[in-house]
Amino acid sequence: MEILRTPEERFVNLQDYDFEPRYQQVNGMRVHYIDDGPPAADPVLLLHGEPSWCYLYRKIIPILSAAGHRSVVPDFIGFG
Repeated sequence: MEILRTPEERFVNLQDYDFEPRYQQVNGMRVHYIDDGPPAADPVLLLHGEPSWCYLYRKIIPILSAAGHRSVVPDFIGFG
């Protein structure tokens, strides 16, 4: 099976998107996610719909982090 991946440079300088990229391997595929906020805080799980990706939550994540919450935002495989 051929897996296509969006080049990393496509995600450089996106407006209001200064999050560190994180990845997890799932069944041989790389899944992108955001994990932002205090690591020990209870997490808030933010899930996007189709055809979006975690960029959808770029404005709410800083608000949650400033309020002391941890935001965990996975992208579906093939998105983001």
